[in-house]
Amino acid sequence: MSTTCSETDPAQGDWTTGQPLIRYQHCSHCQATWYFKRGFCPQCGAADPHDRIACGTGQVYAVTQVNRPPVRELAAHTPYCIVLVDAAEGFRLMAHGDLSLRIGDRVTAQYKPFGAQFIPHFTLEPA
Repeated sequence: MSTTCSETDPAQGDWTTGQPLIRYQHCSHCQATWYFKRGFCPQCGAADPHDRIACGTGQVYAVTQVNRPPVRELAAHTPYCIVLVDAAEGFRLMAHGDLSLRIGDRVTAQYKPFGAQFIPHFTLEPA
């Protein structure tokens, strides 16, 4: 799995800033990819990682259904599903997903409000 949707300007936002995008980083020295933003490559230490935008597709690695909300403000959203997704670009991320998702399902990201935030929410990829 090594698909890239686009290189990106670091000033461009992602889902954490309300944009419908998942940003990840890539090292041109060792070809590593990772999800959490860093100023260096966690694999080889290179100091010039590139920001990229993921296509938003992947495969479900793990699924957990949440029946009791962590805070009262999220009670209206229960039950909800937390998934670990192996993104097509080669990194793993945690996000929300449809309650019907199972390990191994091919999925696509959508972006939905959850409480006061705008989050990635994975659904079954159309056949």
